Amino acid sequence: MKIRRTLALIAVLSVGLACGYSKPNATVPTISQLDPGSANAGTASFQLEVNGANFTSGAVINFNGVAQSTQVVSATKVEAAIPASAILNSGTVAVTVTNPAGTGTYANMGAVTSAPMNFMIN
Repeated sequence: MKIRRTLALIAVLSVGLACGYSKPNATVPTISQLDPGSANAGTASFQLEVNGANFTSGAVINFNGVAQSTQVVSATKVEAAIPASAILNSGTVAVTVTNPAGTGTYANMGAVTSAPMNFMIN
C-alpha cells in the first residue's frame, strides 16, 4: 500500500513538472531610431522621439544615464523633453529605454532596459 502511494505521488509530481510551464520573461524594449538623432551643444531643450518595439506602460527614456519624464505614445514610440542642461557639451551620449518591473502575478520580474543607441551632441 505504501509503495502504491509513493508511486502515485511520483507520477503526480512527474506530470506537474513536465507540464511545460515556465515563468514568462519581461519584455525587452528595442530602439530602432532616434528623432532627432543629434543636437547642437548649448541649444535649447528639445523633444526626443524614440521609435522601436516592446515599449510598455511606464517605460522611461534614459538620456546619458538620466531618466527623463517620458510619455508612452504606443508600443513602438516614446517621447521625452530633453533639457538644455543635458546637451551643454559636445560628444556622444547613450539613449536607452527601460520598461518597469512587472506587477501583480509578475511582480518579481525586474525592470529591463534596451541596448543603447548613440545620440550626437555637435
